Order: sequence, then C-alpha cells, then structure tokens
Amino acid sequence: MKLLLDKITRAELQAMAQSLFGNMVKAVVDVDKNLVVLDAELHSDEESFLLERGSRQQDLWGINLYPEFPHDDGNFVEFDSMINLRPMGNNKSRSVDDPKIRARILEIVRQWVE
Repeated sequence: MKLLLDKITRAELQAMAQSLFGNMVKAVVDVDKNLVVLDAELHSDEESFLLERGSRQQDLWGINLYPEFPHDDGNFVEFDSMINLRPMGNNKSRSVDDPKIRARILEIVRQWVE
C-alpha cells in the first residue's frame, strides 16, 4: 500500500497493476485532504489506512485505475467499490453518484498521476 507523497508515473502504476491484478490498481481518494492511497488488495484496507490518519469516512471514495488507458478516455478511472455504497449518505451504488464528487476525484487523480 502506498500513500502518494509525490506524483506517480504511468510506468509505476503499470508495475503496481502487474504485481497484483494484472491491469488495474485499486485506490482510495480523500476528496477533502487531496490524498490518494493505492496498491492494496482491498479498497477497505486503503480506507482504514486513511481513517487511522484522520480522514473522514464521508470524504473517502474507492476507485480503480487502469494505467493502459489515457486520462481522458473515460476508462482510466473506474468508479466501483463497495466502500462507496452509502445509502444513508445518498450514494446507493458502488459507483460515485454525485457528479461534483466524481469531478473532484478526477481532478485529484490528474494532480497525482502523470
């Protein structure tokens, strides 16, 4: 598991993908603190890592990154994680239903991934 402190390259992401899932890297984004944790088997492990460091549950969203795709083609970031399922928070799917939050996640990913 890795908390991004510096930008990560596409080549580094591809190496992470190869070591665990082949073509994908799981990540959790803190939309308030502008943080990204990645490279774990489960989104819930990344979520716990951030919660232990002061993040708030409502700010954490699970995504999958597919490094073989460019940022802007719609396939680089997949909004799909069990941690996103929050009926009480008005997110009734494993996706990220709020377009503003989705846009914020994409903005943060672009900041951290070259």
